[in-house]
Amino acid sequence: MHRRQFGFLIVVTFVGSLMGGAVSWWWLVPSLVGAQKVNGVNAEEFLLLDANGKARAGLGLDQNGEVGLVFTSRDGSRKLALSPDDRFAVKLSDQNGRVIWSAP
Repeated sequence: MHRRQFGFLIVVTFVGSLMGGAVSWWWLVPSLVGAQKVNGVNAEEFLLLDANGKARAGLGLDQNGEVGLVFTSRDGSRKLALSPDDRFAVKLSDQNGRVIWSAP
């Protein structure tokens, strides 16, 4: 390969890589999300995790689209649930899901 051919190959490779990078950036970079407000955060669920990564509190929607706020005891034996959509707005249950106390 001659020196002139090698230089041409270097220039073509450089220009091609610049063009490929520009096209891939334009094509692959996700667009900005327009659904979120400037002063707000949108999500379907918020979880508060302890140091071990276990969910201790959560705010979110269930399978039926009903909103709820749930707190779990440190050992996981009790769960306090608040939901305006449920028959009982406040429920305290044990680890088996049995309701210990509730209020309308």
